[in-house]
Amino acid sequence: MTASKDKTLLRALAGETQAVPPVWLMRQAGRYLPEYRATRAKAGDFLSLCYNPELAAEVTLQPIRRYGFDAAILFADILLLPQALGADLWFVTGEGPRLSTLTDAAGLRALKGRDDIHETLAPIYETVGILARELPRETTLIGFAGAPWTVATYMIAGRGTKDQGPAHALKDTDRATFAALIDLLTEATVEYLSKQVEAGAEVVKLFDSWAGSLKGQDFDDFCLEPAKRIIAALKARHPGLPVIAFPREAGERYVGFARATGADCVALDNSVEAGWAAEKVQVDGCVQGNLDPKLMVTGGEALARETRRIRDAFSKGPHIFNLGHGITPDADPENVHVMLQALRG
Repeated sequence: MTASKDKTLLRALAGETQAVPPVWLMRQAGRYLPEYRATRAKAGDFLSLCYNPELAAEVTLQPIRRYGFDAAILFADILLLPQALGADLWFVTGEGPRLSTLTDAAGLRALKGRDDIHETLAPIYETVGILARELPRETTLIGFAGAPWTVATYMIAGRGTKDQGPAHALKDTDRATFAALIDLLTEATVEYLSKQVEAGAEVVKLFDSWAGSLKGQDFDDFCLEPAKRIIAALKARHPGLPVIAFPREAGERYVGFARATGADCVALDNSVEAGWAAEKVQVDGCVQGNLDPKLMVTGGEALARETRRIRDAFSKGPHIFNLGHGITPDADPENVHVMLQALRG
């Protein structure tokens, strides 16, 4: 896959240093935008929005129209994959996702296989196809999935947890069952992302939102190794496909992560300092990040100043400007303009 001269994000992923880095925001299609809230109301509920290709494409396109970001990321959710594998999934207003819990080997055996997910996920692939046709030619289309560890934490607990305690407990008391779940999720994630690429995604991103709670050998076994397997399989099927990996809150384990996994870019959360990351992580290739999302709420000169500082810290190598985590519902849409003006000058 040749990096198009019109697509600055692909150029960064190919290793090019640019005076003005490409920019997009995690959760850029979301509740901080009034047009998103209107479209979600039309869909009826969050899952209905995810599975409605026309409306999911519309909310993906909304921030591109408003801000002219260099990339659009597919509107979906990381928990659609476990639903496709047979888990029950629903969303509680004001509280977030809920799933049926997987607590033992019997629960694992009850799940579907990796090749049985596509009927449920067909609307997601249709959304990708719509976006591939409708996005501006200079805008890169990013597909995504949750990394196996992060998805497993939700499947085991039945919800998000602060410390991922239930997943750690199963890992520590029945490592064989836990490892088998990670294997299934690894294989299913390859199939899911591969179908997104076939439908038109130009880049894929692997979100390991809870990677930071894995330590030592557990980090190697359940964060690094699955990412390595997924990336290798995808690149074997789709030569030249760029992959962004986001092992959030990995800290020192960001160092060498790209080399160890084959990722073309490592996304950084805002707990690491940009100067440190430029010296320790960017030496291996493209990095993405890492503005504090809280600044999108407070705005002002502090937002502009920090945007310029991060841009300058990463200016000697390939960089994709982004937040250290997703933009929050209480962010001011006007602050995105402040950030873009500071970034692009």
